[in-house]
Amino acid sequence: MRNRQAILDWLAAEIAAFTGMADDIWSHPETAFHEHRASRLQAGYLEATGFRVRWGLGGMDTAFIAEWGKGRPVIGLLGEYDALAGLSQKRQPMPMPEVEGGPGHGCGHNLLGTACVASAAALRRWLEVTGQRGTVRYYGCPAEERVTGKVFMARDGAFADLDAALNWHPGSLNMPGKDRAVGVRDLTFRFRGRTAHAGGAPHLGRSALDAVELMNVGVNYLREHVTEKVRIHYVVTRGGELPNVVPESAESWYFVRALEPDELEQVTTRVKRIAEGAALMTETSLEATLNGACSSVLNNHYLADLHFRAMEGLGPIAFSDDERSFARELNAQFPPEAVRPFEGLRIPPGMRERVASAVREPLIAENWPAWDEDRVETGSTDVGDVSWITPLSMLSTACFPTASPGHSWAETAAAGTSIGHKGMLHAARIMALVGIDLYADPAHLENARREFVERTGGKPYRSPLPDSLIAPRYPEQGG
Repeated sequence: MRNRQAILDWLAAEIAAFTGMADDIWSHPETAFHEHRASRLQAGYLEATGFRVRWGLGGMDTAFIAEWGKGRPVIGLLGEYDALAGLSQKRQPMPMPEVEGGPGHGCGHNLLGTACVASAAALRRWLEVTGQRGTVRYYGCPAEERVTGKVFMARDGAFADLDAALNWHPGSLNMPGKDRAVGVRDLTFRFRGRTAHAGGAPHLGRSALDAVELMNVGVNYLREHVTEKVRIHYVVTRGGELPNVVPESAESWYFVRALEPDELEQVTTRVKRIAEGAALMTETSLEATLNGACSSVLNNHYLADLHFRAMEGLGPIAFSDDERSFARELNAQFPPEAVRPFEGLRIPPGMRERVASAVREPLIAENWPAWDEDRVETGSTDVGDVSWITPLSMLSTACFPTASPGHSWAETAAAGTSIGHKGMLHAARIMALVGIDLYADPAHLENARREFVERTGGKPYRSPLPDSLIAPRYPEQGG
């Protein structure tokens, strides 16, 4: 087991176990904070292979750490397993839910967590056989889709002693992560007014729905006065009961996103002031609640370069003709402009011809360097909070066809097929090889830490969550 190929051979021999785990989670999708089956499945596998398991991190029933080894360095792999509401889908290249209105793995988290389990198990074997000192940890992280699971864990110090953390995400492209992603504040605004007969005595009422609508109008005007790296979006979760009754209560749910922590706080404050103005205009009362928050992602470029070196050694993913045919049929469900793997990247002139050729394929098997270090993703992930605690790199591998939109039935479909399996195992191999590098040569961790300290300014991590906010807890369905 001293050579890298032995690790790859072991992972290849265990393919059935890991694809079975991913498919089990795909077939039993559980939404944020409800991932009882998925967390038990992964913890059970790791415990059976010698890991020490500890539950309840961050006050969440479905959060756990599985650890093997002793001493430093301590390398963490961050897994996720929550599904998305309303994205149930059969394993076919056209929309058809397994369960009408049910949840589904439209972000591929059935693959994400399983690849990290596989990497952790492979590194445990390498440490044991070589006698190399070190600790490998798998973090079972709930509720990434609510962008708070890892934040609750971080606030409790779960990542404080890590020397580095490795993470990946299913995508349409094989590429190490050097870009950034914005932070987010998750807020609910509840207005309370006074009910009245909307036809007979409207002057006696004070409409909470009017307050919601005025707030939304005010926020829409605010959009003109924020930077291009800010995103604000909302849904109305309660608007009243009957048209002829002035609504006594109404509610809207907002996500506010920005890259820099100070800007995120400033924009959030402005949104709250607009809500206060709406309450004042309608003579209603307001209750603003922070449901969750996460920090922006700070990818470590040194670790990303290690990922790419491992990717180059492995070569491309070997997709079959049947898999390409499936992807081609799925892509046909979307307009040509939906092809998105290289969207937003500043492509160097020498790479443009290769990129133009690649996007004509239904699946992208090749590995690509992370050449655009200034790119900002305007989505968010709670991985960001870990990236401000320890050097961290996110990796992307091709698990989805090139035209499948994020958070869609199409990604649910692919995540349950051999296309997703191959991308998952590619990620597991890459992270395992990088883990070996980190354990075997202390210089890698020193270089990653030096970059981390420089980019964070040496400032300690500060949780965006108030101490008073606790994670929701839900009993297992049927339990």
